[in-house]
Amino acid sequence: MLQLRPNCECCDRDLVPDAAGAMICTFECTFCRDCAETRFAGVCPNCGGGLVARPVRPTALLARAPGSPERVLKSHQACI
Repeated sequence: MLQLRPNCECCDRDLVPDAAGAMICTFECTFCRDCAETRFAGVCPNCGGGLVARPVRPTALLARAPGSPERVLKSHQACI
């Protein structure tokens, strides 16, 4: 199951579990659409993989399978 991290690890923008603007790579690195497209051109700065739209977890399932509360923030050169 995806962690559904709660923030963009570049700009720290909140990304709720049902956010349509969240982007992930295969390692679940998580970014907002703005950072993914404008700062990283759709390529994950951590692993070099492609960033794609994160699936939206249906609201009805969030009580049973909530998103992760752990915020991840990394200092990428493009985020400074």
